[in-house]
Amino acid sequence: MSSRPKRKDEALEAIDFIVNVLKQHEKDLDRLIAQLGKVTSQITKKGELPTRIETMEERLTTLQTEINNLIQLLSATKEAPPSPTPAPTAAPTLTPTPQPQPTAQPTQQTYARGPPVIVRCKKWQDFKTLAQNAETVSFLHKETEKTFQADALKQNRVYTYNGETPKSGELLKIWLARELQITEEHVFEGVLAIG
Repeated sequence: MSSRPKRKDEALEAIDFIVNVLKQHEKDLDRLIAQLGKVTSQITKKGELPTRIETMEERLTTLQTEINNLIQLLSATKEAPPSPTPAPTAAPTLTPTPQPQPTAQPTQQTYARGPPVIVRCKKWQDFKTLAQNAETVSFLHKETEKTFQADALKQNRVYTYNGETPKSGELLKIWLARELQITEEHVFEGVLAIG
C-alpha cells in the first residue's frame, strides 16, 4: 500500500523536474532569440540579411512555442486526477473524431484534448481564406510599429496574421468581420491566448 503513494510522489517529482528543465530551456531560448535579434538588426543595418539567420530565428521561435505548449500540457497533466487508462506513448494530437449523426443533419466533429494547432499566415489572403467563419477573432493594432495582428480560432486551430495596419481600430473590427464573414460580436481587440 505504501509503495503506491511513493510511486506517485516519484512521478510528480519527475514531472516537476521535467517542467523545471523545460522552463530553463525556455529562458535560454529567450536569451538566444534576443541575441539573434541584435545580430539580425546589426546585419540589417549593413543591408545584408542572410536567409539562414531568418530560418534559424523561425526555428528558435517555433521551438520556444513548442516548449511552452509542452510545459502547459505537462502542468495540466500534473494537476489532472489520475486516469485508470494507461498513458499514451506519444504526445496528444488534434484528431477529429466524427460523431454519428442522422443523415439529414450535417456531421459534427469533436477534437481530442491537447494544445491547439497554431497556423501563422504570412499573406493576408491566406489568413482570410483559412479564417473565414471563425468562432472568435481577435486583433491587435500597434500604432507605434504600424502593424496589425489578427488571430482567429476555428476548429481548435488558431490562425495568425501579422502585417501593415489599417487606419482605425473600430474600422478594423468592422472590416475584419466583413472579410471573415462573421458578426462583429465575435471580433474583439486584444490577443487570443492558448491555455
